[in-house]
Amino acid sequence: MENIKVRCKNCNRELEGHPTKTVTCGCSNMTTIRGEKITAVDLSNVVMLNSYKENAKKNILTNEDIAWQEARRQRKVRKLDFEIR
Repeated sequence: MENIKVRCKNCNRELEGHPTKTVTCGCSNMTTIRGEKITAVDLSNVVMLNSYKENAKKNILTNEDIAWQEARRQRKVRKLDFEIR
């Protein structure tokens, strides 16, 4: 897992995220990283240097399973009328 890196344009300080600790630049923009979350007073003053990419999950379903799911998704719902006595 690679940590997120950002640069605050106000103070030109580069911050590297940590999974559990909060990292902040300390200037008036207060750019803060905690895990995968980035906050700041003005996010337009923050530049992403790199981002965290989670491994793409492989498709477990076969082509036949996907076709069956698509056919099932396109079915119409029948409305039944019941006689109330």
